[in-house]
Amino acid sequence: MSTTRKLRLGPLPRQEVTKLTFACPASLKIDLDRYAELYALTYGEAVDAATLIPHMLEAFMAGDRGFKKGEHAKAPPSRPAAASPGVDAAPR
Repeated sequence: MSTTRKLRLGPLPRQEVTKLTFACPASLKIDLDRYAELYALTYGEAVDAATLIPHMLEAFMAGDRGFKKGEHAKAPPSRPAAASPGVDAAPR
């Protein structure tokens, strides 16, 4: 691990993942690949851009003040309401 560089994105934690596919401009893909190369040089662990993207988004969202303000105002997940007598509760 190199101590001469410090990246905003630190060593990656191990965690359960869900696959997500998205499209991005070619210039962003080039930058993501360059970041992955710099990450490998800095931390001695080769990773591809697809591995870094979720951690970058997580760091971005953690630093977004507007998002953080909205977090405490968000409603809890809705639960299905109990069916009233005489109301068809069958799924549509």
